Amino acid sequence: MYIIAGLGNPGKEYENTRHNAGFMALDALADRLGADVSERKHKALCAKAVIGGERALLMKPQTFMNSSGESIRAAADFYKVEPEHILIFYDDINLEPGQLRVRAKGSAGGHNGMKSIIAHLGTQEFPRIRVGVGEKPKEIDLVHYVLGHFSQGERALMEEAAREAAGAACELVTDGVAQAMNHHNAKKEKSGSSLETPKQAG
Repeated sequence: MYIIAGLGNPGKEYENTRHNAGFMALDALADRLGADVSERKHKALCAKAVIGGERALLMKPQTFMNSSGESIRAAADFYKVEPEHILIFYDDINLEPGQLRVRAKGSAGGHNGMKSIIAHLGTQEFPRIRVGVGEKPKEIDLVHYVLGHFSQGERALMEEAAREAAGAACELVTDGVAQAMNHHNAKKEKSGSSLETPKQAG
Protein backbone atom coordinates (compact mmCIF):
# COMPACT_ATOMS: atom_id res chain seq x y z
CA MET A 1 0.00 0.00 0.00
CA TYR A 2 1.06 3.58 -0.70
CA ILE A 3 0.26 6.85 1.00
CA ILE A 4 0.32 9.73 -1.48
CA ALA A 5 -0.03 13.21 -0.01
CA GLY A 6 -0.07 16.71 -1.45
CA LEU A 7 1.06 19.53 0.83
CA GLY A 8 -0.71 22.85 1.20
CA ASN A 9 -2.74 25.06 3.50
CA PRO A 10 -6.50 24.53 3.98
CA GLY A 11 -9.01 27.31 3.41
CA LYS A 12 -10.37 29.36 0.53
CA GLU A 13 -7.79 32.11 0.98
CA TYR A 14 -4.97 29.69 0.15
CA GLU A 15 -6.52 28.05 -2.91
CA ASN A 16 -4.35 28.27 -6.02
CA THR A 17 -1.42 29.83 -4.17
CA ARG A 18 2.15 28.77 -4.88
CA HIS A 19 2.44 27.00 -1.54
CA ASN A 20 -0.55 24.83 -2.47
CA ALA A 21 1.04 23.29 -5.57
CA GLY A 22 1.09 19.98 -3.70
CA PHE A 23 -2.69 20.13 -3.25
CA MET A 24 -3.04 20.86 -6.98
CA ALA A 25 -0.99 17.78 -7.89
CA LEU A 26 -2.95 15.59 -5.48
CA ASP A 27 -6.23 16.85 -6.93
CA ALA A 28 -4.98 16.03 -10.43
CA LEU A 29 -4.10 12.51 -9.29
CA ALA A 30 -7.54 12.10 -7.72
CA ASP A 31 -9.17 13.22 -10.98
CA ARG A 32 -7.05 10.75 -12.93
CA LEU A 33 -8.09 7.92 -10.60
CA GLY A 34 -11.72 8.95 -10.21
CA ALA A 35 -11.29 9.44 -6.46
CA ASP A 36 -13.18 11.89 -4.23
CA VAL A 37 -10.76 13.35 -1.67
CA SER A 38 -13.35 14.33 0.91
CA GLU A 39 -13.28 11.79 3.75
CA ARG A 40 -12.00 13.41 6.95
CA LYS A 41 -9.53 11.21 8.83
CA HIS A 42 -5.94 11.37 10.03
CA LYS A 43 -6.21 15.20 10.20
CA ALA A 44 -6.61 15.22 6.43
CA LEU A 45 -9.03 14.96 3.54
CA CYS A 46 -8.60 11.44 2.18
CA ALA A 47 -9.67 9.03 -0.52
CA LYS A 48 -8.85 5.40 -1.26
CA ALA A 49 -7.75 4.47 -4.76
CA VAL A 50 -5.98 1.74 -6.71
CA ILE A 51 -2.95 2.33 -8.92
CA GLY A 52 -1.86 -0.59 -11.08
CA GLY A 53 -3.32 -3.05 -8.60
CA GLU A 54 -1.66 -1.32 -5.64
CA ARG A 55 -3.87 0.20 -2.94
CA ALA A 56 -3.27 3.88 -2.25
CA LEU A 57 -4.48 6.42 0.27
CA LEU A 58 -4.64 9.93 -1.21
CA MET A 59 -4.27 12.70 1.38
CA LYS A 60 -4.47 16.48 1.71
CA PRO A 61 -3.34 17.28 5.28
CA GLN A 62 -5.54 19.92 6.92
CA THR A 63 -3.09 20.81 9.69
CA PHE A 64 -1.53 23.80 7.89
CA MET A 65 1.81 23.32 6.17
CA ASN A 66 4.16 23.42 9.14
CA SER A 67 2.40 20.51 10.88
CA SER A 68 1.98 18.26 7.84
CA GLY A 69 3.93 15.49 9.52
CA GLU A 70 1.24 14.96 12.16
CA SER A 71 -1.21 13.85 9.49
CA ILE A 72 1.25 11.73 7.51
CA ARG A 73 2.50 9.93 10.61
CA ALA A 74 -1.04 9.21 11.82
CA ALA A 75 -1.94 7.56 8.50
CA ALA A 76 1.37 5.68 8.29
CA ASP A 77 0.84 4.25 11.77
CA PHE A 78 -2.79 3.32 11.10
CA TYR A 79 -2.08 1.50 7.83
CA LYS A 80 1.42 0.33 8.79
CA VAL A 81 2.96 1.88 5.69
CA GLU A 82 6.76 2.10 5.53
CA PRO A 83 8.42 5.42 4.54
CA GLU A 84 9.52 4.12 1.13
CA HIS A 85 5.83 3.80 0.24
CA ILE A 86 4.98 7.37 1.29
CA LEU A 87 5.03 9.79 -1.65
CA ILE A 88 4.78 13.55 -1.14
CA PHE A 89 3.90 16.31 -3.66
CA TYR A 90 5.13 19.78 -2.67
CA ASP A 91 6.09 23.18 -4.06
CA ASP A 92 9.67 24.21 -4.82
CA ILE A 93 10.90 27.76 -5.46
CA ASN A 94 14.18 26.42 -6.88
CA LEU A 95 12.44 25.06 -9.97
CA GLU A 96 10.86 27.06 -12.76
CA PRO A 97 7.05 27.19 -12.73
CA GLY A 98 5.74 23.84 -13.96
CA GLN A 99 9.04 21.92 -13.77
CA LEU A 100 9.09 18.66 -11.84
CA ARG A 101 11.78 16.86 -9.89
CA VAL A 102 11.23 13.29 -8.70
CA ARG A 103 13.45 12.09 -5.86
CA ALA A 104 13.71 8.83 -3.92
CA LYS A 105 14.81 10.61 -0.74
CA GLY A 106 16.46 13.79 0.47
CA SER A 107 16.51 16.65 2.93
CA ALA A 108 13.70 19.15 3.45
CA GLY A 109 15.62 21.80 1.51
CA GLY A 110 14.21 24.45 3.84
CA HIS A 111 10.58 23.51 3.15
CA ASN A 112 8.71 23.56 6.45
CA GLY A 113 6.11 20.99 5.45
CA MET A 114 8.84 18.52 4.55
CA LYS A 115 10.73 19.37 7.75
CA SER A 116 7.64 18.37 9.70
CA ILE A 117 7.22 15.08 7.81
CA ILE A 118 10.88 14.15 8.24
CA ALA A 119 10.67 14.94 11.96
CA HIS A 120 7.53 12.85 12.48
CA LEU A 121 8.68 9.90 10.39
CA GLY A 122 12.20 10.02 11.78
CA THR A 123 13.70 9.60 8.32
CA GLN A 124 14.13 11.42 5.01
CA GLU A 125 14.15 8.13 3.09
CA PHE A 126 10.82 8.54 1.32
CA PRO A 127 10.02 9.54 -2.28
CA ARG A 128 8.79 12.98 -3.25
CA ILE A 129 7.76 14.93 -6.35
CA ARG A 130 8.73 18.59 -6.22
CA VAL A 131 6.59 20.95 -8.32
CA GLY A 132 8.32 24.14 -9.38
CA VAL A 133 6.66 27.47 -8.59
CA GLY A 134 9.49 29.77 -9.65
CA GLU A 135 12.14 31.79 -7.88
CA LYS A 136 11.08 34.66 -5.63
CA PRO A 137 11.69 38.17 -7.04
CA LYS A 138 14.19 40.06 -4.90
CA GLU A 139 11.74 42.83 -4.07
CA ILE A 140 9.06 40.51 -2.69
CA ASP A 141 9.01 38.97 0.77
CA LEU A 142 9.27 35.16 0.62
CA VAL A 143 6.16 34.55 2.71
CA HIS A 144 4.07 36.85 0.52
CA TYR A 145 5.49 35.19 -2.57
CA VAL A 146 4.68 31.58 -1.64
CA LEU A 147 1.25 32.58 -0.33
CA GLY A 148 0.59 34.61 -3.47
CA HIS A 149 -1.51 33.45 -6.40
CA PHE A 150 -0.26 32.35 -9.80
CA SER A 151 -0.57 34.66 -12.76
CA GLN A 152 -2.90 33.54 -15.55
CA GLY A 153 0.04 32.29 -17.59
CA GLU A 154 1.57 30.49 -14.63
CA ARG A 155 -1.77 28.90 -13.77
CA ALA A 156 -1.88 27.14 -17.15
CA LEU A 157 1.68 25.85 -16.59
CA MET A 158 0.80 24.67 -13.10
CA GLU A 159 -2.31 22.82 -14.22
CA GLU A 160 -0.23 20.99 -16.82
CA ALA A 161 2.47 20.30 -14.22
CA ALA A 162 -0.11 18.92 -11.80
CA ARG A 163 -1.30 16.47 -14.43
CA GLU A 164 2.28 15.43 -15.20
CA ALA A 165 2.99 15.02 -11.48
CA ALA A 166 -0.05 12.75 -11.24
CA GLY A 167 1.31 10.65 -14.08
CA ALA A 168 4.74 10.53 -12.43
CA ALA A 169 3.15 9.31 -9.21
CA CYS A 170 1.36 6.50 -11.02
CA GLU A 171 4.58 5.52 -12.78
CA LEU A 172 6.49 5.58 -9.49
CA VAL A 173 3.99 3.18 -7.93
CA THR A 174 3.79 0.79 -10.88
CA ASP A 175 7.34 0.90 -12.28
CA GLY A 176 9.52 2.24 -9.46
CA VAL A 177 11.09 5.55 -8.54
CA ALA A 178 14.07 5.18 -10.90
CA GLN A 179 11.87 4.99 -13.98
CA ALA A 180 9.72 7.90 -12.79
CA MET A 181 12.88 9.96 -12.29
CA ASN A 182 14.15 9.12 -15.78
CA HIS A 183 10.89 10.10 -17.47
CA HIS A 184 9.81 13.16 -15.53
CA ASN A 185 12.75 15.02 -14.02
CA ALA A 186 13.28 18.52 -15.36
CA LYS A 187 16.54 19.02 -17.24
CA LYS A 188 17.33 22.27 -15.45
CA GLU A 189 17.25 22.88 -11.74
CA LYS A 190 18.17 26.17 -10.18
CA SER A 191 20.08 26.45 -6.97
CA GLY A 192 18.55 29.06 -4.73
CA SER A 193 17.20 30.09 -1.38
CA SER A 194 15.33 27.83 1.00
CA LEU A 195 11.63 27.94 1.59
CA GLU A 196 10.57 29.26 4.98
CA THR A 197 7.10 30.30 6.05
CA PRO A 198 5.39 31.34 9.27
CA LYS A 199 3.65 28.72 11.38
CA GLN A 200 0.15 30.06 10.88
CA ALA A 201 0.48 29.96 7.10
CA GLY A 202 3.12 27.29 6.66
